[in-house]
Amino acid sequence: MQSTETEPQSRLTERPPVVVVVDDDPAVRGSLKFSLELEGFVVRAYGRSAELLRAGDFGGCDCLVIDQRMPETSGMELIGQLRSQKIFPPAILLISQSSPALTARAAKAGIPIVEKPLFGNALIDQIRDACRR
Repeated sequence: MQSTETEPQSRLTERPPVVVVVDDDPAVRGSLKFSLELEGFVVRAYGRSAELLRAGDFGGCDCLVIDQRMPETSGMELIGQLRSQKIFPPAILLISQSSPALTARAAKAGIPIVEKPLFGNALIDQIRDACRR
């Protein structure tokens, strides 16, 4: 009986998952932020890898969603930089066109790939899965 009394309290104290999005396209970044917030995530969005690295915004980060094709640093390079700094939140790579080499590198690193354009719930499902890990 005591567990049912504390169950509603634990739901009240649970924080929503925090997702950090890095995408250089303002339209994509804005729509990702909007749609993920509708799903109940807290979203912190950045337009460039350097912005994220400068901000050091990893506290409470449950998942990274990173575009592969960005002007300064690719998504895989950014994830590599973060891991070399001992920053290990789960990451999801967004790509427009995959190559077998990139797919193999991402798989070896344990990074799921979601292809653009985004259809259905593929990204949401991957984020939820990453947040559960």
